[in-house]
Amino acid sequence: MSESEATDDPIGYFLQDMVYHGKSERTRTEYERVLRRFESFLADPDVNPAGRSVVPADATHRDCMAWVHSLRGTVASSTVAIYAAYLHRFYGYMTQVGVFDSNPMTLVTEEMDESIEKDPTRRDIDVPTMRAFVADVRHPLHRALVGTFLKTGIRVGELCNLDLQDLSLDDAELSNAYDLGGRPQLDARPNSLFVSSNPTVGEQHNGDVRSASNKRKRDTVIPIDDELSQLLKSWLAIRPDSVSPADPLFVGTSEGWGERLTPNAVHNIVTTYASEVGWYRSGGGATENVTPHYFRHFFTTHLRDRTGDRGIVKYLRGDVATDIIDTYTHNWGGQVRETYESNIYSIL
Repeated sequence: MSESEATDDPIGYFLQDMVYHGKSERTRTEYERVLRRFESFLADPDVNPAGRSVVPADATHRDCMAWVHSLRGTVASSTVAIYAAYLHRFYGYMTQVGVFDSNPMTLVTEEMDESIEKDPTRRDIDVPTMRAFVADVRHPLHRALVGTFLKTGIRVGELCNLDLQDLSLDDAELSNAYDLGGRPQLDARPNSLFVSSNPTVGEQHNGDVRSASNKRKRDTVIPIDDELSQLLKSWLAIRPDSVSPADPLFVGTSEGWGERLTPNAVHNIVTTYASEVGWYRSGGGATENVTPHYFRHFFTTHLRDRTGDRGIVKYLRGDVATDIIDTYTHNWGGQVRETYESNIYSIL
C-alpha cells in the first residue's frame, strides 16, 4: 500500500501491516470491526461532536472521547476498554510510522475509568449443564471439536494445527484407514494427543503453511479417554480426504471442503451453538460469552478442582516450566494418564 493509499484508507493500511506482523485473521477481523465502527461514527455529523464529517487522521481527543462514551451501555465496561485499546494501538502505530501526526487516544485512555479484565469472572457452567449442551451438538465434526476442547483444554489455534500424525488411537480398523500417531512422542502412548509448541502462523509445519500459532511453552502429550475416543472415531468415519499434504485432523465439510479448519471457522461453529442456548451474544465480553477459549477455562477449573493437582493441569495446558514438565514427561503413564483418567469429567 502506497503513502497516498495509507492517507486515503489508514485503517486498511494498519490492517495490512497487521498481516505482515503475523496477526491472525480473527484478530484482524476484530480490529477492523471496531475501527470501521469508529470511522462510521466520525463520518456521521449527527452523532460526532464536530457536527461535520471527520476522517480518522483529523480526529481530536474529544472525538475519540465521544465515541468511547457512545459505547457505554451498549457493551460491557471491559469491552469498552478493549475497544479503546484497539483504537489507541491504531493511532499509536500510525503515529509511529509517520502517517499521523499525533495520537489523540493518549489523553482519553489516561482518563478512562473502564479497565480490561485480565482474569474475568466467567460464566459458571457446571458439568451436567455442559453435558446437556454437548447432547444438542449433532454434527460429527462439531461434536469432535467441542469434545476435544472440553477434554483437553487446548487453544483454538492448537486444535486447528492438529494433524493425523498427532493422534494415537488404539483402533486397528482406523489405523489401516489413516496414518495415525506418526509422532515419536506417541510411541508406547496409545490413545493420546500430541500438541506441538512449534507451529507458527505464516510458516510451514509438516509441509503446510499454518494460519495460527501454538502458544504453549513445551510440547505436550494429552491422554484421550473413552468418550473423546468415541467422538473422534465418529468424526474420522466421515472425514473428507484432505487437500493438505500434512493431513489435518479437522477439515471443512462445507465451505473449504477438505481444507484445514481455521480458528475463525471453529469460532463460528462454537458460537453458533452457544447463541442457541443464550451463552453468546455479539458485543458480549468474556464474562458472559462461551467461545472456544471458554472451554479451556472450563477444563482448567473443573479438572483442577477434581484432582487438586495444579501441576498436572499446568502440564496438560502446556504452560509450565521445563523442570516441572520434564517430571511429568518422564512419568507420563504413571502420573499424567492415571490422574487424568481418574478425574476427567463425563460429557456424554
